[in-house]
Amino acid sequence: MPATKKTSKESGKEAISKKLLNKNEKGFEKAELSKKEKLDAILDELKRTGGIAGSAIVSRDGLAIASDLGEKNVDTFAAMSAAMQGAAETAASELKQGSLKQIIVDADEGKIITISTGEEAILVILAKQGINLGLVLLELGKAAGKIADILGG
Repeated sequence: MPATKKTSKESGKEAISKKLLNKNEKGFEKAELSKKEKLDAILDELKRTGGIAGSAIVSRDGLAIASDLGEKNVDTFAAMSAAMQGAAETAASELKQGSLKQIIVDADEGKIITISTGEEAILVILAKQGINLGLVLLELGKAAGKIADILGG
């Protein structure tokens, strides 16, 4: 199997994204990636949506599975996101509102949005104010489906 050629302008995550999409400069190829590489590529692809400052895939018990949060405290972010998701799911259930779709926290400096990726994990993003919320929610839904497939949930 030929390796994907990496240019000096291409980051490691971009190279993984190309593999995930089965694309290279010469056409298409199959590439076997680890779960971690696939999840990182999904987060990288999400960031290209625009307005997304960072994202993470978090286990339901609050551990970071994959993250693109830069300097942020990933462990605290993961734990707080899982707690928020669990509380909101309990509230929706207790109030007979059905399954929770997503949580949107609108703060002065931006938004925190969570969406379930199945039984095992949630996807959380930090978004800038003024984002195209409809587009971001659409892309989050697509990413959540891919993550569920990878994690088996």
